[in-house]
Amino acid sequence: MTRERRRGVLGIDEGTTGTRAAVVLDDGGAAPPAYLPISVSSPDHLRVEQDGAEIWERTVQVCREALAWAAAHQVEITGVSISTQRATVLLWDTVTGRPLSRAVVWQDRRYAARLREWEPEWDAHLAEHTGRPVGSRAPLLWAAEEIARDEVVRRAHAAGRLAFGSIDTWLVWKLTGGARHVMSATNAVAAGAYDLRTGDWHEPWVTFLGCPPDVLPRILDEDGDFGATDPAVLGVRLPILSVMGDQHAAMLALGAHRPGQAMCVHGTGTFLDAVAGERPPTQRRPVPGVLTLVGWRSRGVAVFSVEGFAATTGSALRWLCDEIGLFESPRELARLAREHPGPSRVTFLPALAGLRTPVWAPEATGLLAGLSLSTTRAELARGVLDGIAHSVCDLLEGVEEAMGQPVTELFCGGGLASSDVLMSSQAGLLGRSVRRAHDHESASLRGAAYLGGVRAGLWPSVPAAVAALPAAPAFEPSLPDPERQESRAAWRDLLARHIPVPPPAPRRPSTPPPGPGGPRPDSPEESTS
Repeated sequence: MTRERRRGVLGIDEGTTGTRAAVVLDDGGAAPPAYLPISVSSPDHLRVEQDGAEIWERTVQVCREALAWAAAHQVEITGVSISTQRATVLLWDTVTGRPLSRAVVWQDRRYAARLREWEPEWDAHLAEHTGRPVGSRAPLLWAAEEIARDEVVRRAHAAGRLAFGSIDTWLVWKLTGGARHVMSATNAVAAGAYDLRTGDWHEPWVTFLGCPPDVLPRILDEDGDFGATDPAVLGVRLPILSVMGDQHAAMLALGAHRPGQAMCVHGTGTFLDAVAGERPPTQRRPVPGVLTLVGWRSRGVAVFSVEGFAATTGSALRWLCDEIGLFESPRELARLAREHPGPSRVTFLPALAGLRTPVWAPEATGLLAGLSLSTTRAELARGVLDGIAHSVCDLLEGVEEAMGQPVTELFCGGGLASSDVLMSSQAGLLGRSVRRAHDHESASLRGAAYLGGVRAGLWPSVPAAVAALPAAPAFEPSLPDPERQESRAAWRDLLARHIPVPPPAPRRPSTPPPGPGGPRPDSPEESTS
């Protein structure tokens, strides 16, 4: 009896520190991924950059490996889905196809000081229209400044051959041989100029930042028309079925589909996203660092989400291991943490690139406290994971306050979610059940593939694809409530003592800055000194 040929989607997952590709099969599971690391550089304590050419070259490599796996296992590939790190942007020449700049990573804070000056004038307006305040990064401001600063970029713009976009824009443009200059809604909202009401760029903010509209990509639904792959690139023509920001894709794969459901993903940073419904929630008052986003847009309908994130959790662990050498690897840190029963006297605040929630402090630094001559490596490891768990509590409290309703279910994923210690610590400090989703490390890759697979007819709906997977195991709270409250109070006291309260920002007139061809009163270097 001949077995029916299986079908699948080629999933691409473009993370901050690595790119992977794998075939997501029609049973909802993912084949073994092909993976390559991506370099990240920090020229100074504010700038974080990558090489767009390296990102593209390594993406092609892992895609070819995944396609070879599909051919060897007789899997029919119905299309391509893409999930990417959000708010990392670059500029490129549409004739040569080469980047004209370093890619500026979402952790970059080079404009944080200057943006703070605009908060009194713009925060309320932006929160209403774009779901987020001025913030600590401005990709469109960076594009405007690159055009003004760099003669090569300026000439490309004058010649009509300059394109701006996030990583999804770049990959789709390259995969289609330059046929599509587009951006998914979940990536556009992360760029900070997406209008929640119109689903397009928010013109007043774009104009104020000085970004020329002709370099901006067109915004599409997550399962919109992204074109098809150029056979010269991957050797086959395949429809690009879906494109999503990585955290939004993870929401779908981890099981957060209905209002009140939420997911927490531990990657380079820790992101907590809750589904809010088909209308943006009206925040009773702004919550520091908590944003209203498009959870996803499908077939013309938007589902909104509320998000809080800590920028450096996984990257803080790598810093402790690779730069400081306290542990051989994050895996060893997690193993050592199991040897300490807790609670730990060590406190770790993973704010190596500023703090967002519960206090908006982009200039904040990390903290490792409570050390003594009796501190063991196991207690230190336990304290590090407990510090990440406290950060999750801050995020959940902020998200619930912004939504005005509780989170009813919390699903966890990402590399650090493999640690039982971290999952148990989260449950204990939250005082509620936490579920670790099945195959959680591939959540971003699978979530985008599920949405694209629905379009290709592999599943009737995204929940149907997730329902075929094993149930998520639950971690129940074991910390007595008085101890939980005492621990949380001590954490808040630590934040109050460590985080400086910035002076009120001076009011700045809302006059648009000079255009790309005109001089600016201050350079990026001056603004970040």
